[in-house]
Amino acid sequence: MGKWVRIMSYEKPETKKDWDSFFAEASTEALELLKGTIAPDMVNRPPHYNYGEIETIDYIIDVLDNGGALDYCQGNVIKYTGTRMFTKGDPVENAKKAIWYLNKMIELLEKNKETS
Repeated sequence: MGKWVRIMSYEKPETKKDWDSFFAEASTEALELLKGTIAPDMVNRPPHYNYGEIETIDYIIDVLDNGGALDYCQGNVIKYTGTRMFTKGDPVENAKKAIWYLNKMIELLEKNKETS
């Protein structure tokens, strides 16, 4: 009987070792079931921008400060709403990325306003 069937039939492991084994096996089964079924969020958390300890946009803000980061975001809005919108990738995804950068610009502008 599979571990998920055991959960559904309320058969519970007896000892801590049984529980540990149960959860390890159930977790592996769950990961296998989910593998390939959850697409990465290419707008809010693209995997290639989230490698390591710090997200790329946070690093850019740290290095360029708010003013430089605003320019960077504005450049990306132009990029994602310009010719790239229809020539590379999905136009809907590109529009969402442009909105993401506009929202980041608003966040940075509000932060500038608070510190002024």
